[in-house]
Amino acid sequence: MQSVERAFKILEALAVAPSGVSDMARRVNLPKSTVARLLATLEATNAVERGPDGLTYRVGSALRGIAASIDGSIGLVEMARPTLARLASLTDEAAGFAVAAGYQVHYLAQADSDRTVQVRDWSGELIPMHLVPSGLAILAQWPAEDIDGYVSRALEGRTPRSITGPDQLLARLADVRKAGHAWGREEFAEGINSVGAAIVDGTGRVLGAIHVHGPSYRFPVAGDDERVAGLVMDAAARLAAAAARLSG
Repeated sequence: MQSVERAFKILEALAVAPSGVSDMARRVNLPKSTVARLLATLEATNAVERGPDGLTYRVGSALRGIAASIDGSIGLVEMARPTLARLASLTDEAAGFAVAAGYQVHYLAQADSDRTVQVRDWSGELIPMHLVPSGLAILAQWPAEDIDGYVSRALEGRTPRSITGPDQLLARLADVRKAGHAWGREEFAEGINSVGAAIVDGTGRVLGAIHVHGPSYRFPVAGDDERVAGLVMDAAARLAAAAARLSG
């Protein structure tokens, strides 16, 4: 059972982006030797295959065939783009979409606002879940035993405001569950504030998260916290509904 769960984690990560053995071990928080063994087994069944460089793995033909038979439509990332553009327009700040990748959150897409001063595009970045609102929003939806596994590890800090204590993080996640969103104020990078909400389908499965971030000197505008958080939660709910219609 453990091998199946670990193999599935690897396949989920490869569905997000191709990866080599070392990078995959970091993304799914498993020993390099374990990842290499599982990738070899998956390669033998054509569930994964090597890229042109012979070192990078990607989803294989067998898995692509299964996926195509279930759903040949656009992926969730492409489906999220109109929602992100709308959210960026409504908030006048950058909006992004992210998914869980092991104990990290993987930023996949961003829509920028029309402002002259922009935050950088974080698409492609892998960030510890507890440091950013998208990760906190996803983590808050996890089963208790999975959260316990997360907080049992050393919690990395990036700024003086980063959460690095297990009890502090557990209390934060309880607040996120109650509010339906998470704010991050210079916890990952100094000078950047962000708010995120999880995308949860009708079965309770977490598909990812939507967030808005901007420079801390202007975001959020004083007294605008609730409005912006509401827009982010509404965007997450819209995307969850769209995903449900697509799968249905």
